[in-house]
Amino acid sequence: MNNKDGFTSVIALGGLGEVGKNMYVFTHKDEIFIIDAGVIFPESDLLGVDYVIQDVTYLKQNENKIKGLLITHGHEDHIGGISFLLQSVNIPVIYGANTSISLIKNKLEDRNIGYNNLEVINSDTRIKTKYFDIEFIATTHSIPDSFGIVLHTPNGTIVSTGDFKFDLTPIGPMADLHKMAKIGAEGVRLLLSDSTNALSEGFSKSENSVDEALSDIVNGYNGRIIIATFASNIYRVKHIVETCRKNNRKIIVFGRSMETATTLALNNGLLTDKSIFIDSNQAKSLKKNEICILCTGSQGEPLAALSRIANGTHKQINLMPDDLVVFSSNPIPGNAAGINRIINKLYLKGVRVITNSEFSDIHTSGHAKQEELKLMLRLIKPEYFMPMHGEYRMLKSHAELAVACDVKPENIFIMQNGDSLILDNEGVHRGPSVTAGDVYVDGSRIGEVGSVVIKDRKLMSRDGILITILNINPLTKKLLIKPNITTRGFILVNENTELINQIEKRTTEIVTKFLSENPYSYTDLKNQIILELHPFINNLTGRRPIVLPVIMEIRETSNN
Repeated sequence: MNNKDGFTSVIALGGLGEVGKNMYVFTHKDEIFIIDAGVIFPESDLLGVDYVIQDVTYLKQNENKIKGLLITHGHEDHIGGISFLLQSVNIPVIYGANTSISLIKNKLEDRNIGYNNLEVINSDTRIKTKYFDIEFIATTHSIPDSFGIVLHTPNGTIVSTGDFKFDLTPIGPMADLHKMAKIGAEGVRLLLSDSTNALSEGFSKSENSVDEALSDIVNGYNGRIIIATFASNIYRVKHIVETCRKNNRKIIVFGRSMETATTLALNNGLLTDKSIFIDSNQAKSLKKNEICILCTGSQGEPLAALSRIANGTHKQINLMPDDLVVFSSNPIPGNAAGINRIINKLYLKGVRVITNSEFSDIHTSGHAKQEELKLMLRLIKPEYFMPMHGEYRMLKSHAELAVACDVKPENIFIMQNGDSLILDNEGVHRGPSVTAGDVYVDGSRIGEVGSVVIKDRKLMSRDGILITILNINPLTKKLLIKPNITTRGFILVNENTELINQIEKRTTEIVTKFLSENPYSYTDLKNQIILELHPFINNLTGRRPIVLPVIMEIRETSNN
């Protein structure tokens, strides 16, 4: 390291103070590499929003420096934003492992985005540019082909773990502990590490223990079994398939994302027996104990297959009293109410339900708990540490674990999206902030829905909308007939005649007064109606509906 090489910067555009929307940017002079481009699925208060993605203003401003996008693994919070990123910024090449690239191709095809610069990497891949030398470390997660990323820079080595856990009896390959230890022994300047489970003590359960619990359930039940899990948890899907094969059960798959996951697993050799999958017509000739339904909806999503099955609206599956429904997942924060509604509906239909608990190990997290996070810190032995991928309390807890593992407190940085770290001869220190924040995707529209629109949607959802329809002659400045008032989500017009009459009378007064005192202006009149009707309606009802004046201009001249 020497001064003539300049400094290296690390910038988070997403993934800090939140679980999801991951995007981290590494810059040295005229070269930029990006790690991940994920999404967050919106909370219920973001009405009509489909996805939340990163503000990529910084990348647009430095587009000519971008050398590539590096993908750690194929979960939505790491690849879900790629199709939107490509519409905003030129990305020369996307590097990812086989499973990740397959999932990215599906996403781009779904959105009709033509992009062919996808390169498959593995543990032996090295990417070398003028300032960066990049290699990959195999990790264990709940999806195949998960990798940590090592960036050797003129200012030292940076390691980004991606999502990981340490599982000594995994369903897939083991994490490459030897390579981690080797890189740690060679010297690591800065570690960025997954903080999702930093609040959870101990070690996470092995995926193998889940395999055993599910095997016991499938083997011991004599009726039809319905299993709901994350489609992206391909290792879980794999051992559900293997368990059903051992117990002579055929599988019917429902839910688009689950169909995509099983197709990908078959295409990539993770599953080898296509004959185990059947359609609902073929199931009619089988006994109940020869059938397993594998579906989406483990988080209570209203449109997912399990929700439709529970509601009785699924076109191909009707519940039977001796069905067993297994939730092989834990609730994501915010989803518990939706899951409980589905469970109650299942119980009402007489169905038996099993969820994950201390008595039934049918799910385990793909994220490292505290003891595993300590192990990563001990293997990598960083001089400086930046916890990533987590809410603030998770980042804070992870920082405390780093102190316990002998990282100096002054060398630990709890950052926010938009913050930067500078690596130079003097060490690692905070740099200037860049533009960062949330961008809302509504349908195919990126960034057109802002906070003002969301506020209006919340108002309409709470207080409704009131429309005033006016016929006005702009030449004579006269209101031709009394205003017509209609509402949606505010009141029932037929049952509130007196209130509607009061609003009509007040609207007439506002319009008449404005037209008599001011030159006719369509925009000014609309604004005046809104300005005066809001407090009037609020005083009468205690509510503030969106007021929408509709002015019909009828240009009739006098016959005098």
